[in-house]
Amino acid sequence: MRMDHVSYACEPDGLAATTERISAALGVKAVRGGVHPRFGTRNMIIPLTDHHYLEVVEVLDHPASDKAPFGQAVRARSSAGGGWMGWCVEVDDLLPFEERLGRSAVPGNRKFPDGQELIWQQIGIKGLIADPQVPYLLKWEGDPSLHPSLAKPSTVKLSKLTIAGSAERVTEWLGECVDKPLEDVTVEWIAPHGTPGIMSVTFETPNGAVTV
Repeated sequence: MRMDHVSYACEPDGLAATTERISAALGVKAVRGGVHPRFGTRNMIIPLTDHHYLEVVEVLDHPASDKAPFGQAVRARSSAGGGWMGWCVEVDDLLPFEERLGRSAVPGNRKFPDGQELIWQQIGIKGLIADPQVPYLLKWEGDPSLHPSLAKPSTVKLSKLTIAGSAERVTEWLGECVDKPLEDVTVEWIAPHGTPGIMSVTFETPNGAVTV
């Protein structure tokens, strides 16, 4: 179990403009992601060090986005003005979470222009919608060299999450101590009785710390 990425829902002016603002703040260029046909969304990627990445995601005007929880989550966050939507943990086995949540993981995919395909299974978006402090979970499949963090070399490190919520709640959700997937990322837990969710993310860049 390890932290994989953070997701930022695009702001009212769309995917390109939102991504450009974040990229400029971090001093890096984003990489074009692509469409998630099963979810009715598309993304841009900012690779980070330590096998992490940041995705900026936008909902599409497509029937899939009305049916898929991920599309619903992106639409809701963007409709509220955009911002941090959630964080994701990679696991080797989704079965314990399927058993605990009483439902099956769903497949995800994204094709590259050269025909290669990024594929994964994920679960927990409904949990994130209900309680945005908790992560959703995925299991990568296929070619590991296609992991989004490897799209281009990076000198930017994800160093800190500030989350409205409590470590105890997230530990309960994960089934083991939340410190495990976050062992290389500092977390500041605030407002445990307030509206939950990611408040900010801090990155270490060659020009110093940047908080988004």
